[in-house]
Amino acid sequence: MIYNQNNYFINRVIYYYIKWIVGRQFHEVLFDNIEVDESRSVLLIANHFSFWDALILHTINERSLKKKFHVMVDEKTVHMLKYLKYAGAFSVNKKSRDILESIDHAAVLLGDPENLVLIFPQGKLFSNYVDDVQFDKGVLRIMQKAPKKFQLVFASTFIQYFKHKKSTATVYLKSDAGSYTNIAALKEAYQQHYSSSKLLQTEFDI
Repeated sequence: MIYNQNNYFINRVIYYYIKWIVGRQFHEVLFDNIEVDESRSVLLIANHFSFWDALILHTINERSLKKKFHVMVDEKTVHMLKYLKYAGAFSVNKKSRDILESIDHAAVLLGDPENLVLIFPQGKLFSNYVDDVQFDKGVLRIMQKAPKKFQLVFASTFIQYFKHKKSTATVYLKSDAGSYTNIAALKEAYQQHYSSSKLLQTEFDI
């Protein structure tokens, strides 16, 4: 397993790089403002459709959620993009026993109220406009292992160009107070948020 690493200088360089590259790529990043409990960590569950997902959500965290950003990323991606570990990324390999270490690490991070942990439960890339969002069981295991001090937040991200040369990223955020004991119930709750967000996105008018 590859752990996220703290190096003040490199962390700041990566922070400004992400800020620059997201600003360069997108016309704007739109998102809901939600209330975040400062006394609790945040478990952010999001759809996964591109390289940009985590960078967009990193940007939103810096602008609004104001937590220390962490994200679970496929081990091959962390090996390929080594700078990610300085942007809060830690690895997971579903084909290795290291997956248990990754789950434990995510759960430990959620024990600190200053942290945010981003999980993509689909486990791999899917189209931005799929109807059904697949869920791996790992996210529920993290929730079960973590201290019950985290705030669960759903994020659904969609990208469209509208009338601009650059695309607009729209992120629908929702704080969820549900208590989930099985993956089907968690998936259904996220699916409802995703489907309603997708409907709003198709009605978007600029």
